[in-house]
Amino acid sequence: MLATAMGYRLVRGFIRLLLRLFYRRVNVVGAARIPAAGPLIIAANHHNSLVDPMLIMGTFPRRITVLAKAPLFRHPLIGPFLHAVGALPVNRRAEAGEDPPKNEAMFAAAIAHLRGDGAILIFPEGRTQPVPTLLPLRTGAARLLLGAKAPAGRITLLPVGLVFETPGTFREASALVAIGPPVSTDDCLAGYAAEPEATVRRLTERLASAIRAQIVEAEDQHTLELVAALERAWREDRGGGRADAEASLAWRRDVMRAAHALAERTPDRVAHFRRRLERYRARLSETGLSDAELGRPYTAGVVARFILVNATALVITLPLALWGLVSHAAPYWLTRAAVAAMRRTEEEEATDKMAAGLVLYPLCWAVEAWLVKRWAGVTALVLFLALLIPSALVALAWRDRLDRVERQAGAFVRFVLDRRLHTDLIAERRALVEEAVALAELART
Repeated sequence: MLATAMGYRLVRGFIRLLLRLFYRRVNVVGAARIPAAGPLIIAANHHNSLVDPMLIMGTFPRRITVLAKAPLFRHPLIGPFLHAVGALPVNRRAEAGEDPPKNEAMFAAAIAHLRGDGAILIFPEGRTQPVPTLLPLRTGAARLLLGAKAPAGRITLLPVGLVFETPGTFREASALVAIGPPVSTDDCLAGYAAEPEATVRRLTERLASAIRAQIVEAEDQHTLELVAALERAWREDRGGGRADAEASLAWRRDVMRAAHALAERTPDRVAHFRRRLERYRARLSETGLSDAELGRPYTAGVVARFILVNATALVITLPLALWGLVSHAAPYWLTRAAVAAMRRTEEEEATDKMAAGLVLYPLCWAVEAWLVKRWAGVTALVLFLALLIPSALVALAWRDRLDRVERQAGAFVRFVLDRRLHTDLIAERRALVEEAVALAELART
């Protein structure tokens, strides 16, 4: 038990580092809804096979026992980490074959964990899939809760939605972990003995609605990102400011509902609006500007201060950033080469990068540490280990700042060459927002 707890802490710490390295941003909505103690079932949608549990393990303060597909425990990269964190194997019908008691043992272990006030993570869709929609749920989560036979209100059933933007792209991807209110289960617990199958179905349907309320469903990832682009345009047109993650999620969900409703009533108008939004997004990307930067005054004073502040920061942090780049070059390129050899989809890339990174980064660090000790001694080894993580974070910050400087320099040059650039883009954005408002009004009538 002690070894498992230690293994969990080590793996969780490394997961948090990988998430920090890979994602530009990870937002958590509704963290206050996570109970500090007591039995807990976390039920989430499943978009990226390995990334999804990593996100929840990395953002939830409690220790979590993951229910994972049995074949993953035999995976040479993933299996050791599942064993280290004390995960439980789930044998689906195709995997259990002639031995259904395998899953009975899993249910018994999970129930015992709940009765010991533990937290269980389950993905009730039963499989991962890249399209940002919720598949029909299987009944495992409901059977687990009802089978534990705990007093009403004793076990918390917590729905979680995972929403991604550019999920497979290093340092451009972002993730949202949306934690909804606990699912009501008292009536199901009371009626389970009399109508077990009907009660299981009712609770499963209730859970599906609760998870669906925490995600944005779209026909593909591109559509989801168009909605995010529209939200940024709408927010800046209304005066800007930092968006509240929960309000942003609700806004995008409402837009998709309106789009689905209007697709049947005015398909041509919706398709035309989508094409205009795609053109605006592409044009904005070509200029190197963001919505927040449109209309920004590029006066000589503003440009000079920007150059001075960023040049100073880049120079000061350069030595540590260079060390971070050098010490992490080998695992970065090996991970990239391994994923490229797999030739997978964008959604699968994120999982592959995380799986490869879980193995290749510690392996390369161990080799580098051995070489440093052999060539430079124990003092150099201690310094290497002390700077390993800080140098990685500084290198990422340095790279992000340099990208920002390059983008701003390009935007300034374009502004000088074409003074109407900002005015035209702002007018285009305003027209898009006005059409979006008109479509929203139409959807409500």
